[in-house]
Amino acid sequence: MATAAQCSSWYYTSPTLPLHRRHGLLRRQPPQAARRGQWPRLQVAAAAAGGTRAEDSIKAATDAEFFQPSDTRPIMLFDGVCNLCNGGVRFVREHDPNRSIRYMPLQSESGRKLLQRSGRSPDDISSVVLVEKDRSYIKSEAVLRIMEYLNLPFPQLAIFFKFVPLFLRDFAYDNVANNRYIVFGRSETEACEIL
Repeated sequence: MATAAQCSSWYYTSPTLPLHRRHGLLRRQPPQAARRGQWPRLQVAAAAAGGTRAEDSIKAATDAEFFQPSDTRPIMLFDGVCNLCNGGVRFVREHDPNRSIRYMPLQSESGRKLLQRSGRSPDDISSVVLVEKDRSYIKSEAVLRIMEYLNLPFPQLAIFFKFVPLFLRDFAYDNVANNRYIVFGRSETEACEIL
């Protein structure tokens, strides 16, 4: 027959480990969650729910302002003081006779609103952005999507470039974008020429 001390040692294996943990009754909370007294997943879910409502209100406001039933054309956001970006807009306008794209500088109040709608900081002028009614594109994805709106042969070129992996396309895009002022310069007037 086992003594009381032996029985307790079979059942109670470690004096430093709480009873409910030894038997798997409760999962261990991460240290930062234990200090706050909440599970991190609940905080993330709550933040996501709050963020979704804020994004929905921004989207509704910008849809009412920029995407009305009479004009649902996409909007190309570009750096208004960058010579390369202004040249790119001129190029797109020349090869878009149907005027299927609208243009707004990133620095304008409308551009800042549309950046927020796209989930970006309103002060972020690091990338061209194409904003459609249901989706936004940035970096190389935006360039390829813009090419799809132009005359031949640009839609076919866009299909060809989509075979290049996104990380390579964005790497090339980032190298050009980060050096655009050094190589191409800034507009002397510090204002966008094209609206």
